[in-house]
Amino acid sequence: MFSLAWKSVRQRPARFLATLLAALLGAGVTMTFNSLHDTAAGAGVDDTSAETLTTAASVVGGYGTLLVFFAIASTLTVNVRQRGEEIALLRSTGATPAQIKRMVVGESVVVATAGMLLAVGPAMLGGRALFGMFQDSGQVGQDVDFAFGPIALSSGFAITLLAAVGAAFLAVRRATRALAGGRAPRGRLRVLGGAAALVLGAGSVAATFSMDATEPALMAAPAYGAILLAVGFAVFSPHLLRLLLGWFARPLARLGGAGAYLAVHNMRQRAAQLAGVLMPLILFTGVAAATLSMQTVENDALAASGLTKSVDDKNLETLNLTVVGIIAAFACLMLINSLYAATSYRTQEFGRQRLAGSTPRQVLATVGFEGLFLTLTGTFFGTLAGLAGTLAFTSVRTDTALPDQVYALWLGVLAVGAAATLLTCLGTTRRTLRTPAVAAVAVAG
Repeated sequence: MFSLAWKSVRQRPARFLATLLAALLGAGVTMTFNSLHDTAAGAGVDDTSAETLTTAASVVGGYGTLLVFFAIASTLTVNVRQRGEEIALLRSTGATPAQIKRMVVGESVVVATAGMLLAVGPAMLGGRALFGMFQDSGQVGQDVDFAFGPIALSSGFAITLLAAVGAAFLAVRRATRALAGGRAPRGRLRVLGGAAALVLGAGSVAATFSMDATEPALMAAPAYGAILLAVGFAVFSPHLLRLLLGWFARPLARLGGAGAYLAVHNMRQRAAQLAGVLMPLILFTGVAAATLSMQTVENDALAASGLTKSVDDKNLETLNLTVVGIIAAFACLMLINSLYAATSYRTQEFGRQRLAGSTPRQVLATVGFEGLFLTLTGTFFGTLAGLAGTLAFTSVRTDTALPDQVYALWLGVLAVGAAATLLTCLGTTRRTLRTPAVAAVAVAG
């Protein structure tokens, strides 16, 4: 089966491109920040510099590890789901579920290894650039030398490989169970995890009001709460999507006509699959908007007080901006990969619609309505999560609800999320529609 996995990757490399990009970015981010551990462990590094480097590597590395797993898991889940017919054919020819698991896991290992090897060079350059940023801001001494060593390499290889193997195993296990006629997992752990994230997030946001306005760690509680709330909303995104569709289905159908009606019907049937799109969109909107807004308010408050930023203030700002950058990059990657894979997989569906009388413009309008509703849903719940943390922070730090400068920042984040969603789904659909309807049905079938 490992030989079959290698041949599968060689014959159809485009299918594994999304997983390769996720592994490449994940390994690159992991090795970039863990190179700070190598640097901190070098000879002659002073205590302040070592603490700054270790804190940045630990905090951002923790977020990066989770995001690597989610990014690879989302792409592999879509990939395995689209290979239902292939897996069913293998089962009918005598392949056992264990053999199919070994094949898919083997494919993931091959792709993840390629991504890790390709990421070494960019990670070295990224680590050096990040280290230079710490030195330029005065957080690390000028006599400290950058090092890219065993900690960076081992962590990048181990985390990416484990994420790929674990995600592939879970995805193919679910697929083989469904083909065998077994019951799908009830997802109790998923529900409990989502509920716990919402409860802990609300508690973390509420804890902000018990803190002093000048406390250095004031931003930590609302930012952590916003992240947890975004995670909770993302976990329950299929249920939230169905809830909103129940409320707005008729108004949308009246305003958008047949295209909107078909879009609503499709989203109701594919709510579970569309969760892979809503999750990164909610996370991106909530985390990016909340963290950037709180950091902007903090900078303005320090400037108004006439105080200069301390080393701790600079460290916190660097960590916040870096975490946001990583989450934004991974969320956009997951969003684009999921949308591209899900839309390109609908070639047969689009072909049948055109054979039934729909024009390419009508098919494009249907997909456009789907993308618009997904954008509104994801940004709405991401905004709720982000606002919870931002309002708590600003009310304690500045005694105001939302400063004026936050609105433009928030609109910018929403615009980026909306553009990534709409441009990806519409662009992929236009490319798919170039295939003649008869050929699309024949090839996909």
